Amino acid sequence: MLDTLRRIVRDSPLRILLRRVQTRWVRLRYGLSGVHPTASINTVAGVEISRDVRMAEHVYIGAGCMINDGVSIGRYTMLAPRVAIVGVDHRMDVAGKPMIFSGRPESRPTVIGDDVWIGIGTVIMQGISIGRGAVIGANSFVNRDVPPFEIWVGTPARRVGERFPDPEQRRAHMAMLDGPPVRPSYCS
Repeated sequence: MLDTLRRIVRDSPLRILLRRVQTRWVRLRYGLSGVHPTASINTVAGVEISRDVRMAEHVYIGAGCMINDGVSIGRYTMLAPRVAIVGVDHRMDVAGKPMIFSGRPESRPTVIGDDVWIGIGTVIMQGISIGRGAVIGANSFVNRDVPPFEIWVGTPARRVGERFPDPEQRRAHMAMLDGPPVRPSYCS
């Protein structure tokens, strides 16, 4: 009985409406015009998001995330709390000048595909591409591109498996991702 009640409340139109109102408030407050109205940004522990970020449908951003400029996030992607997508930092190759005054290299775009799950405390370097359907384990350090539907963990992150070893499952999942947006049904 209690599980049924939780499911009704979780998927209720009121809860979905409240999530959309919260997202609109966050979009206005932080000037995030590139964030889709169905995205959800958890602001409980504060987030730092560049104004030029692009987020597609049903993206979830956990508390305490930091997202630098030039980031594009595909639909259905989840970033757990404290995920950081950081720049290339300061130049270290300018002789005769302290690093703090040496400037920064040119920014490169960071692309996170559809249906990606990034675990808590992960750091992703700028200019990285994470393929659709990939999973990045908690506390990983991603400093190179991640192919679609692969599972990567560690520091530095490395491949440990595949999300869909069966090619038919992978094709079915890709067809779903290429299709119209999926109606939300949130987990409890």
